[in-house]
Amino acid sequence: MAETITDKTEALAAVKDNGWALRDISEELKADKEVVMAAMQENGLVIECISEELKADKEVVMAAVKTFGMALEHASEELKADKEVVMVAVNDTKFALEHASEELKADKEVVMVAVKNDGLALEYASDELKADKEVVMAAAQENTSAVWHASDELKTDPEILDIEDDRDWSIF
Repeated sequence: MAETITDKTEALAAVKDNGWALRDISEELKADKEVVMAAMQENGLVIECISEELKADKEVVMAAVKTFGMALEHASEELKADKEVVMVAVNDTKFALEHASEELKADKEVVMVAVKNDGLALEYASDELKADKEVVMAAAQENTSAVWHASDELKTDPEILDIEDDRDWSIF
């Protein structure tokens, strides 16, 4: 195990080079916004190592999700319900939708961004949106396997089934 870094200048240099160096700095410096922001710009996943107070800081969380959308998992509940933060996260990865608030999983704009990025994000959408033909069509156009996550009614919808039929299976 590395020695704990307690000097701010040394900590800044370390996290700018490798965000994971945040694990090796003092608890006091893990709560220092300047040090944490430098680490986030290098690797958003290091959000799991920071203070709870900074996990609730929108600027810090935005920096994290910009580099790694899954950082949303470690954000405060309040920021998981912040549409701006979630939109950035789901634009990076479909899996971020899993960690969004229930309200945003039911927000058509958020879900459309997620499913257009990766149709399989439909898995994490609200039941209401899994039954929304426009959302399911967008998801299926991106990835026909997304239909598995649609409502039972839409799984048999002729238009949606046509998307699956139009897929070029010759590449497999």
